[in-house]
Amino acid sequence: MRLRDRIAPGVRVLFVGINPGVRSALTGHHFAGPSNRFWKLLYESALVPDPITFVDDDRLPEFGYGITNIVPRPTPGINDLRPEEYKAGARALVRKISKHRPQVVALVGVTVWRALLEAMGEKDAKTRKVTLGFQDRLAGTRLFVLPNPSGRNANYSYTEMLAAFRKLKRGLETPD
Repeated sequence: MRLRDRIAPGVRVLFVGINPGVRSALTGHHFAGPSNRFWKLLYESALVPDPITFVDDDRLPEFGYGITNIVPRPTPGINDLRPEEYKAGARALVRKISKHRPQVVALVGVTVWRALLEAMGEKDAKTRKVTLGFQDRLAGTRLFVLPNPSGRNANYSYTEMLAAFRKLKRGLETPD
C-alpha cells in the first residue's frame, strides 16, 4: 500500500521523509511509528498551534505544510531500498517542488539529505559534512535539514531536535 502525499496549493514547507515505514503504510499516515517524535516537535516548536498526531497528517495543509517521501515504497528499514528507487524518487521530488513551489523543502533526517544528493549525482554525498539547518537550493527552493525524529535514531537529543525545528520556524518568519 502506497502512502498518499499530503500537499495542497500554497504549501510553505514540504516535509520530505526517506520512505514510509510499515506502520505508516498500514495506518495510511505519515510518521506513525510509536516512538516517532515528529508530531510532538511540530507542536513544541510552534510550527503548528495545536497538538496533533499522525492521524492528523491530512491537516498539515491547513498550516501551510505538505509531506511526502523520496521513495514511496514502504519498508521495514532503509536498507531495503535500491539506488534506482532513490534516483526515481529524487526526480519525482523535483517535479513536486516545481509544481507546488514551497518556500522551503525540509528534509527529515541527514540520511534523507545524503540520499537525495547521491541520487542527484553528487560525488561527495556520503562524506560531505552537513549541519542541521538551511543548505543549498533544489529546483530553486531552499533546503532545510532536520534531524530524524524516529525513536530508532539516536544521533540527536530531543533538545537538539527541538532546536532544529525552532530554527526552521524562525527561518519561515525571516525568508531570504
